[in-house]
Formats: sequence, C-alpha cells, structure tokens
Amino acid sequence: MTTDPLVVFTPSGKRGHFPVGTPVLTAARQLGVDLDSVCGGRGICSKCQITPSYGEFPKHGVTVSDDALSEWNAVEQRYDDKRGLKTGRRLGCQATVQGDIVIDVPPESQVHRQVVRKAATARAITMDPATRLYFVVVEEPDMHSPTGDLERLERALREQWHIDAVTADLSLMSKLQPVLRKGKWEVTVAVHKGHKDSVAKVVEIWPGLHESGLYGLAIDLGSTTIAAHLTDLETGEVKASSGLMNPQIRFGEDLMSRVSYSMMNPGGDQEMTKAVREAINDLSTSIADEAGIDANLIVETVFVCNPVMHHLLLGLDPVELGQAPFALATSESMSLPAREMDLTKMNPRAQVYILPCIAGHVGADCAAVALSEEPGKSEDLVLIVDVGTNAEILLGNTSRVLACSSPTGPAFEGAQISSGQRAAPGAIERIEIDPVTKEPRFRIIGSEKWSDEDGFDQDVATTGITGICGSGIIEAVAEMRIAGLLDESGLIGSAEQTGTTRCVPEGRTHAYLIHDASAEGGPRITVTQGDIRAIQLAKSALYAGARLLMDVMEVDKVDRVVLAGAFGAHISTKHAMVLGMIPDAPLDKVSSAGNAAGTGARIALCNITARSEIEHVVREITKVETAIEPKFQDHFVAANAIPHKTDPFPELSQVVTLPSPTFNSAGGADEKSGRRRRRRS
Repeated sequence: MTTDPLVVFTPSGKRGHFPVGTPVLTAARQLGVDLDSVCGGRGICSKCQITPSYGEFPKHGVTVSDDALSEWNAVEQRYDDKRGLKTGRRLGCQATVQGDIVIDVPPESQVHRQVVRKAATARAITMDPATRLYFVVVEEPDMHSPTGDLERLERALREQWHIDAVTADLSLMSKLQPVLRKGKWEVTVAVHKGHKDSVAKVVEIWPGLHESGLYGLAIDLGSTTIAAHLTDLETGEVKASSGLMNPQIRFGEDLMSRVSYSMMNPGGDQEMTKAVREAINDLSTSIADEAGIDANLIVETVFVCNPVMHHLLLGLDPVELGQAPFALATSESMSLPAREMDLTKMNPRAQVYILPCIAGHVGADCAAVALSEEPGKSEDLVLIVDVGTNAEILLGNTSRVLACSSPTGPAFEGAQISSGQRAAPGAIERIEIDPVTKEPRFRIIGSEKWSDEDGFDQDVATTGITGICGSGIIEAVAEMRIAGLLDESGLIGSAEQTGTTRCVPEGRTHAYLIHDASAEGGPRITVTQGDIRAIQLAKSALYAGARLLMDVMEVDKVDRVVLAGAFGAHISTKHAMVLGMIPDAPLDKVSSAGNAAGTGARIALCNITARSEIEHVVREITKVETAIEPKFQDHFVAANAIPHKTDPFPELSQVVTLPSPTFNSAGGADEKSGRRRRRRS
C-alpha cells in the first residue's frame, strides 16, 4: 500500500496519491482536474489559483495538517505584491504536496466554467415591493422655522406620499444635506418598509429625479450552486441571472459533511460562513456588471436556502441540525441589514429578507417552492419534487400539504461519478442508445448538434468532450436500462451478455463506453458499475421520500408531478420514470416548474404581501421526518431496482418496454424468465 500523500480535489471529487514534492498543478493534470494554466507553471499567469483546506474531513477520510503544502514562496509573494491573491489562495504551480490535502479549485481557475442552470422562469408577479422610489420637493430651511433637513424630508414624504414617519442611518444622514442642496431641494429617495415594520427607513437619496432604477437580488443559496436573479423593483423584470459554485463544497459536498466539518474543526462554521458570504459579494458585483448597473442600486436581497445553508449564511453553528431532534436556531423569517452579514458589494444600507424554514431539514427553499407552486391551492393531488444535493418534496391539495427532505447526495449534480463533472461547456448532457446496435449518440453543453450529425466535430473543437454532467448520467443510466445493457438490479452485462463490445471489463464488474479520445490525449468517458450504484442510491432516496408522503396521505397514486430545479428543466420525464426516481404517473401529467425556489424568492422580493402569506402557509404544512420513519428504509430498499422492485409502473409500460435480462458476473445472460443460466464446470 502506498504511503504517498492523498490529494483530494473539489468540486470534482477526483483523488490520487502523489509523492512528496509534487506540484499541485502536476497532480491536477495527472488526475484530469479542470485547473487552468497558460504560463507553463512559472507563476506568471495566476490562472492556477487554488484554495487548500485544513482540518478533519471525515467525508474524504483525511486529516489535513497545517504543513500539508510547502511554505509560501518568493514567486507567490512577488505575484501577491503586484496583483494580489485572495486570503487563503495559493498558486497551484508553486505549492507542492507535503501531506494529505484537500484542495478546492475555484470557478475562476477552471478552464471549463460551470453553467449554473437555474435561469429565471417567466412569471406574472403583482408588484408591491418593500423598497420604493419617491420623488419629493423638500421645503428649504428657514431661520424662523428651526427644523432639521431630515424632519423636513419626513414632512415632504408625509404630505406628498402619505408616509407617516421615517428613520435614516447615520451613513445616510452624512449625505443628506449635500444631496438636498445639489438637487435644489428636489430629491428622489428610496424608502424601505417591510411587512412587519411600523416605521419606514430611507435607504438612499439622489439629487433631482433619479431615473437609473432600483434593484433587488433574489438568491437561491443551494448546497452546490448559488443562483441569483437581479430584478427591477419597479417592473419585476429580471435584468440578469447568474450563478457560481458554492465554495463550501471544499468542506464537504453534502450537508451532513459540512455539519461534521463544523463538529470536528473548531471555528469550522465560521470558515464556511466567510466563504459563502465572500462568494455572494463576488456574485453581487459580477451580476451588476453583467446588467450594466451600479451595484449601489441593489438595495434589497431575498434569500432562500436549506436549513444548514440558512445557519451558515447567518453565521450560526449548524451542529444541532446534525442530530435529533434537528433543532433550528430559528424557523421564523428574518429581516436585517445586509451589512450585518458582511454583504458589502451592494448598497451599504441594503436590507435582507430570509424566508421562514418549515422544519429542521426542510428549509426556506422548500417554503419558496410552496410560495411559487401553491400546492395548498391545488384541487388535484400534486407531488412537487425539488431535486438537488438535498431534495425537498411537497405533496398536497386544498385539504392538506405534507413536506419532507431526502438526502439524495451530489450524484445528480455529476459528482461522485467516475467521468462526472459540473454542467459546463464540453459536458455530455443528453444521450440516446440504440436498443439494437447498442451505439450511443450524445449532445454536449455548448452545441445543439448530436454526435452523429454533420458539423458536430467542428462545433465541439473549442470545448472538446470533457465528461458527463448530472443530466447526462441520469439519461445514460435510463438509456442503458431501455437498451438492455443493464438489468433490473442495476448490474451492467458483459460484452457477451449484451452483444456489444462497448461493455468493457473493469475489475470484477463492467462499464459501458460512451466516448474514447484517449488515443488523442482526451478523456475516456464510461458509465461504471460504481456510477450506477451512486445513481441508484440517489434515486432511491428521492422515491422513498415521495412514497413516504403518499403513505401519510394514505394514497397510492398522485394526480400530477411537478419537477422543480435545474433537474426538472433538463431531464425528460420518460428518463425520470424509467429510473424510478418518482412514483408512477401519466407522462403528460409530469411537468417542469424550472427553478421554483428561485421563482419563490423573486415573488417574495417583489411583493411584501407574499411574505406574510408564506409565513402563514409554512405553519400549516405538516413535516414528515424521513430519518425516524421505519417505512422510509423499506421504500428505499425496494426502490434500488430500476425502475422499482414492487411497483409495476403501469403508466410507464404504455410508453416504453423495458427488457428483463438478468446478468451475473460470471458470464451468460438469462432469458426473460429471469432465471440465472448455469455455468458448466
């Protein structure tokens, strides 16, 4: 067994052992990690910036000591003096491996930037924002009427706009008098009054008539990605949508890994809080630049997130969420100044609203989905599934709404998959397998052409074919099942059993070869038996959560299914049903809601009445705890089969016929009877 240090890269999850003294950039290249460099490792370009992490990492099975990388060197110091490196960053070409280490590759250091696929969904929203613009004419000061400028501004707002009382921070007061005089006593003010506020607050002031708009951010803070929508607070129009990877991935890909990191590393929760707040600041700047607006015009932000992210965003230790009874520090909505959360790249007096959480494992993101999709107003029984690293599930109608969360893990995001990667140009996102020839055809992000179409090679010449993302692996597994390459148990057959040389031996199991560019120095993209198991575990958790809610509701069928999130927008309903990710339903009754959590955040940003409404609704939702329900495990085990061991899925059988071979690792395919064929000795 090697004694060389273990190097783990996030967010890719790729790992390997390397001799002491190996440059991080070299380790990344040998593992196929997406780490940029254009200067040949001379410390000039800065493209290979990395962030090492130290402490206990139970998820990765390593303890990282402070001396796991070589000491800061003169090349790094020279670059830092000239251009500056963010705190904690190192240059991958200069830092060398000295011990076990976990290394995060930030988005700007990745050659293939991630495509955060949580675009804003078109939605009619009644505009009633908490922050509004008011143009007022203020009475000039008079020696005979010794009142202050703020008091006369307050009087103008009361007389001209019926706003009874206002307050202002000291930072606003310091600019009040110069702006009033510059505007010749005509000014525009941005006034914030939340649905629970008794007094309004002046958050910004401009001389004369301000016509450059007023904006807010609706942010869906997920375990894996952070997606933001820059929204016009006057019209509700989304001016720009952007996103980035959640940098907390380096502390653990799933929520419980991050809780464990906090438990085992004193101050770990503060590290994760700092990382995510810095990312939000960066995102605020980049999205304002993309829209061509001054970031100072962003005066309000609404957050939706799961409970662990909720606590880490607020700077609260999430340890209690890692053990029964999964107690939240608070489940109520929160309104507070952005500066209290160190959000400094927007207006200095910007306000933050965070939607309420439903329970210890069902957060504000699920509340946002409920606000967007309104299951409690549905006449028919609707199942709403928001899939991510942690899935939130709602089931209900006008009589009752149930909710639960299910720990699906990061496999649906392309993580923990042998050839997996985040959604980025070059990643396979769609795939079809001919059931007769067993040959694949696929599409990658960045091209509209299929791999067997003319012009495909020219289309992908820039990005290349780099791996397979979440939507691609889901379709690949489903297509393998339809083509008979995979049996009900999830076992991949051999070349002899399946009739195709694309099923290649891999240790004691087999893998299906999708694309091989190894002869040209490119990747060899396969679906391995380990990949199948990762998808089985994820989909089983999802299905079991949905079935558990149906048990509590005492129903065997649902009238319709709504798929929410990036998953819902990019996976065909047929493939989801073939995998058995969701309970059986007519395919025409399965629809996509896009990024429903983000839509809910936008609704709450643009309409303060909606905030009151969702605060009431969450108190009416019944939480079902999967961790303590015995039936969850029963459903989980049965759901390991593809599509399911006991559920016949009659609706699916009307659309696609699934072959029923049974493979065994020794060789030889069974007939449709499912009996194993005996081997001759």
